[in-house]
Amino acid sequence: MEFTMIETGWVSILPPLIAITLALLTKEVYSSLFIGLFSGMLIYAFAGGGTIVSAVATTFDMMYSKISGNAYMIIFLALLWAVVSLVSKSGGSEAYGRWAGQRLKSRRAVTFATSLLGVLIFIDDGFNCLTVGTVMRPITDRFKISREKLAYVIDATAAPVCIIAPVSSWAVAVASEVSEVDGFHIFLSTIPYNLYALLTIAMVLFICWTGLDFGPMKKAEDAARSMESQGEAAATQGNPNGRVIDLVLPIVVLIICAIMGMGYVGGFFEGTPFSEAIGANPTAGLTLGAFAGLVTAFVLYIPRKLMTPKEFISNIVGGISNIVPPMLILILSWSLGGVCRELIGTGQFISGFVSTANLPLGFLPFLIFVVAAIMSFSMGTSWGTFGMLIPIVTMICATEGAGALLVPTLGATLAGSVYGDHCSPISDTTILASTGASCQHIQHVETQLPYATLVAVVCAIGYLIAGFTLNAWISLAVGVVVLVGALFVLNKTR
Repeated sequence: MEFTMIETGWVSILPPLIAITLALLTKEVYSSLFIGLFSGMLIYAFAGGGTIVSAVATTFDMMYSKISGNAYMIIFLALLWAVVSLVSKSGGSEAYGRWAGQRLKSRRAVTFATSLLGVLIFIDDGFNCLTVGTVMRPITDRFKISREKLAYVIDATAAPVCIIAPVSSWAVAVASEVSEVDGFHIFLSTIPYNLYALLTIAMVLFICWTGLDFGPMKKAEDAARSMESQGEAAATQGNPNGRVIDLVLPIVVLIICAIMGMGYVGGFFEGTPFSEAIGANPTAGLTLGAFAGLVTAFVLYIPRKLMTPKEFISNIVGGISNIVPPMLILILSWSLGGVCRELIGTGQFISGFVSTANLPLGFLPFLIFVVAAIMSFSMGTSWGTFGMLIPIVTMICATEGAGALLVPTLGATLAGSVYGDHCSPISDTTILASTGASCQHIQHVETQLPYATLVAVVCAIGYLIAGFTLNAWISLAVGVVVLVGALFVLNKTR
């Protein structure tokens, strides 16, 4: 479905601001997103000479467009959640929790294991969120680690890891946006300058080791320690005859087949380089992997009578029904992002500020980081943000005297894009992280936002240094020192 963009100026930033503000104030996501979406449609309709009726019609046209355009994602999530339901009902999750609980003896070990698993699953951020949440939630529940903390660790090792992993769908997307002979080489060069990704991973590991939480997260952790284990309340839901393999084997098959599926869909077996193949249509490949996990569960459970065929199908339907609430949030978020990107020119308005700002060139990485962060947070998409900003950055840095700033500024573009994607309430990664952790979405946003913003502030300082020194390692070292010091100070506050 084709839409015609109308550049509406500063009012184009109102719809995401309305949605985000309402969500944070009311704690109710669905109506907040819809009001933000509809306000964008009203702006679009009135700017084009339309009416309220045309705004209503276009709202549902956009929702239809996003559902059809993300059909593979919807199928993948449905199949994956069916697998999640099956491994839980088989008793595999409970058995794995007992097994891991005997080997992971402390909260520190559990959070480290969670973050390590998040780093290892670097192919796709959404897949990362749901898989890590499924595997680690029974264990974090047993050790009374809050669902908010689990959601943060999942989210902080999803997009920040994917954006610096050379073999990922993200690397392919970034490389394809750089108008250079060797876009992939440019992408590799930006990794040391991607301060947000590197410092976020460092912060996760540091917090896992020290337990220095602060703000709303500290309150959530204190509350979790004083409660009965969340996992114990559900301990009787699974089959008592379930074994560790009943969780591990379907998940392992799913991961391996998902990677092979992305390669297959992208033409890897016909000669396309793997790094390119996995970025062709990653959600289609992930769907193949989820289906393979479903088949594995059937072969594993039915012959051993962990469940009857009727119960197997019933659990599939039950699992899919559980994904409906977060799926609705995703559809509304996709639609709101579509209004901002495709109809009212939110990205063009913000990015236009970059091309017209008359600041010394040394401030360029800092400026681009701030603009990318605002855009990504407002639109809920990192890919859409760096897709619009990278061409602008390459044009600016092609001018005389600015060539040396290309790599630092591209690093700042990716870093700002990931920050917004990491903490925006309307980002699909944020939604999937809260879904994987079975944490209320707004609680995840409220507890994660101070952590992500702290890293972003430190990054802003780092990009001021990088713009004038052109040295990533100095900026990174200063960033680590400032971040650690800030964590110690903030931990002392209530």
